[in-house]
Amino acid sequence: MRKIRSAVKTTYQYQFYPDTNQKLSLNHWLRICRYWYNRQLGDRFDWWEMNRTTVNACPLIASISAPREKPNYYSQKQQLPVIKKDLVKVFYSGELLDFKQVDSTILQDVSKRVHKAFERFIVGDSKGGKSGRPRFKTEADYRTMTFSTANNDWIKLVRKNWIYIRLPKLGVIKVRMHRRVPDGFTIKQASVTSKVDGWFFQLMLEDSSVPEFTPDKISPNWDNSIGLDAVLNEDVYLATSSGEKLPSLKPLRKNQAKLDRISTKRNKRKRGSKSRRKLAKKEAKQHQKIARSRQDFHYKTAHKLVRSGAKFFFHEDLNLKGLTKRNKAKQDNDGTYLPNGQSAKSGLNKSWLDAAFCQFFKTLDYIAEKAGSVVISQKPAYTSMVLCYRNEIIFTDCGIRDYWDEQNSLMVDRDINAAINRKRLGLDVFPSIKCRSGNLSVAGTMDNSTTKEILYTLHRAAKKPTSS
Repeated sequence: MRKIRSAVKTTYQYQFYPDTNQKLSLNHWLRICRYWYNRQLGDRFDWWEMNRTTVNACPLIASISAPREKPNYYSQKQQLPVIKKDLVKVFYSGELLDFKQVDSTILQDVSKRVHKAFERFIVGDSKGGKSGRPRFKTEADYRTMTFSTANNDWIKLVRKNWIYIRLPKLGVIKVRMHRRVPDGFTIKQASVTSKVDGWFFQLMLEDSSVPEFTPDKISPNWDNSIGLDAVLNEDVYLATSSGEKLPSLKPLRKNQAKLDRISTKRNKRKRGSKSRRKLAKKEAKQHQKIARSRQDFHYKTAHKLVRSGAKFFFHEDLNLKGLTKRNKAKQDNDGTYLPNGQSAKSGLNKSWLDAAFCQFFKTLDYIAEKAGSVVISQKPAYTSMVLCYRNEIIFTDCGIRDYWDEQNSLMVDRDINAAINRKRLGLDVFPSIKCRSGNLSVAGTMDNSTTKEILYTLHRAAKKPTSS
């Protein structure tokens, strides 16, 4: 089991209402931060291109000039005092930016963000995984500024449902308090974010008085664990090893027609016109509504699973990047492109992205950790094909959704069968699968008690409708 740290940290988000001058200042701050981010990132890319060389291209006779010192967080942050002495002129637009107007901790945090993004690109994380090439930020991409020196003294007044907080170089802002800051917590950091429906304020809170707690070590068994199978068939979102099938929300599919109407109307308007900007904002609000409804659905589903009392959740380790990849183009001898099934796969890709299973499993991990449970990902190879109580290859085709077992007078659902196999895999009672001459063979046995448990679950699931 993982150890829970002694200091409890949480983040509360509130909406705040700046006046006209404060809005202008905040938007100008975002413009400066975006320029500062792109400038530092461009400097790092220049260093990267000038100092990297492939092995087979390295000159052996000609002398190589001394490589430029690698830009880092501290060297780039030290440029700020020099930049603040005068106005900075943007090359391509000619606008003048005054860095003195922005709080210094915000600009230092921008340097930290650049450092982390670039290091993930060239070095990778603690597990060796690397991120893609960092992108230059546009106005839509860069929306958050962080005050790293926030503390409780910034709160000047609390009145009913409002908090009045004084921000450096901005003044007092009025924040709607939809939930109170819990007693004993101190403010460690604050951030402001611009969204399509207004400005939001995030408070990172910490309570260091919570004693260190180490959960009891519990081994997974058949009673305290649940297997989960991601389903995209019809209106089912998840199938569990307990025989339950949870319904899906499909927020994008349900709002697709409305989005298309707004987008079509926006594209007919002249670029730069007021009507086009209004429709673009309306479209952004619709996307925000979809994202929030999906997140709310994920939290409610995760809480429902955790309330079942299970201590271990086994789910499949989905490769969504590969699942949503476009089909390879096909050409004949004349160079004519042939049908490759991408038109049909595009709808499947949209369904995978609409379900957002990776985001859901992260949410489930977060909720389960607070309840003392563990979420474990498993490689799903062959778990959808093997019959869970007889170790036979039955579901060879994705079109086979059910299997009628004459011997047990039982209709086996493909998704629930896969969820039970995921549980067996987590408990290390799943058989080994070997492929010989193109034929799959199953090696392994299962005790009678486990078989009876599985058959009982399947008989009960056959009579249970999908929950709503």
